[in-house]
Amino acid sequence: MKKLIAVLMLCISIQVHALEVKGVKVPDTAQVGNATLQLNGAGIRTKFFFKVYVGALYLDKKAHTAADVLADAGAKRVAMHWLMGVGSKKVRDGFEDDLKANKTPARLDEQVKQFLAIFDTFKEVKEGDVIDIDYVPDEGTVVSLNGKEIGRVAGADFHGALMRVWFGDHPADEDLEEGMLGGE
Repeated sequence: MKKLIAVLMLCISIQVHALEVKGVKVPDTAQVGNATLQLNGAGIRTKFFFKVYVGALYLDKKAHTAADVLADAGAKRVAMHWLMGVGSKKVRDGFEDDLKANKTPARLDEQVKQFLAIFDTFKEVKEGDVIDIDYVPDEGTVVSLNGKEIGRVAGADFHGALMRVWFGDHPADEDLEEGMLGGE
């Protein structure tokens, strides 16, 4: 009887912690380097009334403010679960615009160019594709498409600037930011 109760409690706890956003089942954890990260929150990136992707933020410990996310020097992941097909040039241009809007310092220009060039390595993202943007301390930013690494950019400063796309003074989408910070 005790085993049955334990199994039922486990099933209930799994259902409580599972997160589904716009039909996308967002995993509770992510492996980044040697770190197992916990889902901090998830939300939907909307542009011109189109639901573009479900964004999920993974951290070592919960963060409820943008300042906490930006101050965290540990491993992290932003997972972008695409809800529609988009050409890689549009993805690249979106990142370029958001980096400019958040005043990425000129000293990072070479790293920004290197990052943007990653999006020239594929033609498009399709509905259901996942782009993971990981930060691995002492290694830098690792970009993967559907689990396959497609590029890297060194530097903690660059990754901090990149995180401002979602958590800076001019985030790409304020509702997405709120969702990734664990808000409703």
